[in-house]
Amino acid sequence: MKILMIEATKYTPMINLDPQKGVFEFKGKSYPENTFDFYSPVIDWIEKYFMSDRSAPTRVNMDIIYFNSSSSKLFFDFFDILDEARKNGYSVEVNWYYDKENESSLEAGEDFKEDFEELTFNLIEK
Repeated sequence: MKILMIEATKYTPMINLDPQKGVFEFKGKSYPENTFDFYSPVIDWIEKYFMSDRSAPTRVNMDIIYFNSSSSKLFFDFFDILDEARKNGYSVEVNWYYDKENESSLEAGEDFKEDFEELTFNLIEK
């Protein structure tokens, strides 16, 4: 698999999915005009990634400073894919970065962590 790299815009995060390193990075704001269209290739790539023969751990770094409700739904679906991969024996760790000044980001991370309690989900203050 090749790296999937999407540059950040005013409305969308930088996304870097590196299969060799087993690292997924999301950084920035997420409120695209059409969330499904924007994230569709990302979700497809991740599903294919977990269909491959992977034994190395996967680390997901989420540094999203703002996201809208449709992005929240998509992140829920994304974490569901990660949780399913974990159930299938993959080692998956999520690092949710938040600014100590941004209570809503921390609360969102806590909510996701609570929804996916079997998934290794770290809340990291930056």
